[in-house]
Amino acid sequence: AANETRTRDPNLGKVVLYQLSYCRILFKNTASFSKAGAKVLLFFELTKYFGEKMQKKCIFFIFCVLYPIFSLPLHSDMEKTPEQIAFIKLRTRLTKRFHKACADYGLIADGDHILIGLSGGKDSLALVELLGKRAQIHVPHFKVTAVHVRVRERDYHSDLSYLEDFCARVCVPFMVRDTEIGDEARGMKAKDPCFLCSWYRRKVLFEVAQELGCNKIALGHHKDDLVETLLMNLIFQGSMGTIPPLLQMEKMPIQMIRPLCLIEEKDLAQYAQLSAYEKQVKLCPLEKISNRTTIKQLIQQLEELNPNVRDSIWGAMENIKTEYLPTRVKSEN
Repeated sequence: AANETRTRDPNLGKVVLYQLSYCRILFKNTASFSKAGAKVLLFFELTKYFGEKMQKKCIFFIFCVLYPIFSLPLHSDMEKTPEQIAFIKLRTRLTKRFHKACADYGLIADGDHILIGLSGGKDSLALVELLGKRAQIHVPHFKVTAVHVRVRERDYHSDLSYLEDFCARVCVPFMVRDTEIGDEARGMKAKDPCFLCSWYRRKVLFEVAQELGCNKIALGHHKDDLVETLLMNLIFQGSMGTIPPLLQMEKMPIQMIRPLCLIEEKDLAQYAQLSAYEKQVKLCPLEKISNRTTIKQLIQQLEELNPNVRDSIWGAMENIKTEYLPTRVKSEN
């Protein structure tokens, strides 16, 4: 009996195809199929025609390939509206570009504790959502915390209860810190008010990061911000540089990361609208009169010449040919 050989049933192939066809008909007539039902059907109905050795070989295929597929709802796209399908495609595109930025520039590593600067705008909300969902995937394993910084001298604010609930939905701890611009800074008339506000908020971020033991600070700058900053430096500062996706601080062991650097602002605005993000209660009164607004208008004019001007400028940042730039000869003295 131990040496008994099994002969293959010539009708085995037909039986398997019959069972699979039965599954197909069943799933075609039902919106979804339970995991328990799929387990019973696939294991007991399909594998009972196999020998003992063949059953062991097909367990991996059944439970790792067929079982997850048959457990999911079928024909779900047919039940969705065009708006829902467009939202899913947009969310997929944003997620892919977010993951690409993290991979291309090495923004996330195992063991990181990332502090997110949450202003309450669409960019920082999308950043919290993307990082919060990514942190729930165990490889790489990292922690995320969001902090909202309020500047007393700036007449703008967000709904803190909404920000707290939003962070809770994606399992991100939330905290609030206040700061103010010092008397010495108020007398610095030459300094841009946007620069002062950004500087003091950034200072609080560093303090909170050191307090919590965070090794990285994530900011919601998107692709348009990097392109605009490059043009601002060229036109107003006479330098060629922008805000990089990854920046190592010199005086402290903290890195600044910008995971949204490959996502365009128009996609974030559309995603915020479709996701029903709440807008800030009151915007900064200086938002519309900064040099960045002027540069935005300049880029819109350049788009009339080249609709892909943002991609061209981004490509130029990664394709700098120093041999075709002016180089001063160093004197021996």
